[in-house]
Amino acid sequence: MKPAPFDYHRAYSIDESVEMLAELGDDAKILAGGQSLAPMMNFRLARPSALIDINPVRGMDYITRDGDELVIGAMTRHRAIETTRSPDVLNGFGFYPRAARWIGHYPIRARGTVGGSIAHSDPTAELCLMAALNDADIVVKGPSGARRIPYDRWFQGFMMNGAEPDEVVVETRFKNPRTHGALTEYARRRGDFAIVAAAVAFDVNAGRMTNVSVVLGGVDSTPLRLPDVESSAEGAEPSDDMFEEIAAAAAQACDPPADMHGGPEYRRHLVRSMVHRALHEARQHGGGQ
Repeated sequence: MKPAPFDYHRAYSIDESVEMLAELGDDAKILAGGQSLAPMMNFRLARPSALIDINPVRGMDYITRDGDELVIGAMTRHRAIETTRSPDVLNGFGFYPRAARWIGHYPIRARGTVGGSIAHSDPTAELCLMAALNDADIVVKGPSGARRIPYDRWFQGFMMNGAEPDEVVVETRFKNPRTHGALTEYARRRGDFAIVAAAVAFDVNAGRMTNVSVVLGGVDSTPLRLPDVESSAEGAEPSDDMFEEIAAAAAQACDPPADMHGGPEYRRHLVRSMVHRALHEARQHGGGQ
């Protein structure tokens, strides 16, 4: 299929894109990498009246550090995260390049943007899981200026976010760095949408796990944090037996939907496997490797 008719506009600054959104109305959409929006338009699952192309906007593709926050500009391509060797990333967010390899296929990683993925808010999207895992704030700009939206107020439902129609995603600020972390997922084919994904992060102090985070994708309408599972893992030894307990608890803590890919029990089985695998990988890759 082909997309429904739409008007095309180009913005050369964030302020100009905000003005266009206000002028063109709620049915206008921002075009960044287009790796999520364009297929939805082709299948007519999305029918924007106008597209505002922000690719000409300069200075929105960056990965930098602001204290304990890793700040990634909205126009940063996934491939830039995958290939970075910057100490700003490796110190506390060292699993991000490995996690980025799970994002789609190479052309998607080369063209897709961080801001586009965050705005799309797919509950299985790798960057959305990483935002929940690291207590991220999403920075948006609208007619009233810029504001930060915590991840738990940003993800509001299946592919729904907390931005107003006239606001543009500017950057994502990932917080809470840890020495150990990993993301893994299962799909029918590598590069397809994940049926279940899991991300974990923790520190190890005196041989014990601290500051533990566990997030699941594909089991709810938003990335699912598991605070009870996290609390039960605090202070535990990062052992094989403990990892099995955490994975089993994560599987029991979720209530996955049934769809063409399988029922709730099948997804719980995948949750247990993915969490267990992510914990082992996180333990192996520590210290910013």
